[in-house]
Amino acid sequence: MRWLVALMFVAGCSKQQEAPPKAERPVAIPAVEVQRALDACQAYVAKVCACGETVPAAKETCALAKALPEAIDVGKRLAANPQADREDALQAADSIRKTVKQCIEQTANLPALGCP
Repeated sequence: MRWLVALMFVAGCSKQQEAPPKAERPVAIPAVEVQRALDACQAYVAKVCACGETVPAAKETCALAKALPEAIDVGKRLAANPQADREDALQAADSIRKTVKQCIEQTANLPALGCP
């Protein structure tokens, strides 16, 4: 009886150690969506940097905003990389969407900063 319990325990442990089947890679983020994200962030950078010439608070914001289009580009390359695993590709796509959301919201907040 003890032998049977021990055998079941070993069999149960060996099944847990098996790797789950690898999920297939998700479809890359659509090129149109990436382009819209880049356009939105580049427009934000242009507006905030133009405003930074006259509004001191926008000058610092301009320096920070310049990294946003680069973040989208990095996310795009990771999401499209065939060697990246599924989770990394999904997180990269999510990062692109969060970044464009930030660009749009910050563009809407420019009047509060004193920008036209």
